[in-house]
Amino acid sequence: QVQLAESGGGLVQAGDSLRLSCTASGRAFSNRAMGWFRQAPGEEREFVATISSGGARTYYSDSVKGRFTISRDNAKNTVSLQMNSLRPEDTAVYYCAARSALTTSTSSSDFAYWGQGTRVTVSS
Repeated sequence: QVQLAESGGGLVQAGDSLRLSCTASGRAFSNRAMGWFRQAPGEEREFVATISSGGARTYYSDSVKGRFTISRDNAKNTVSLQMNSLRPEDTAVYYCAARSALTTSTSSSDFAYWGQGTRVTVSS
């Protein structure tokens, strides 16, 4: 079992930056690819970013590419999402997710473990 806890959400203005963190407890964090997803009000959950177990490979959605950066620290069991140049359309609840696999994925169905989410609101 893996427990995930996100932090770092909040209310910011367009153009600001925010850093989300996710702390994992449980087994074999360093053997798990991780991902960030988000869900805006009235919308389905969507992929944001993913990182391989060792951190060498990352992948982003087109909507955040060049603005967001995913990283991980396996010694601290954490994965982070640095969000720059935030836009009102980035407003959502952001979820951290863990896979039982080493490789990245953009599909939410490939992630077995989920955090409770942290809310990000970007005002215009």
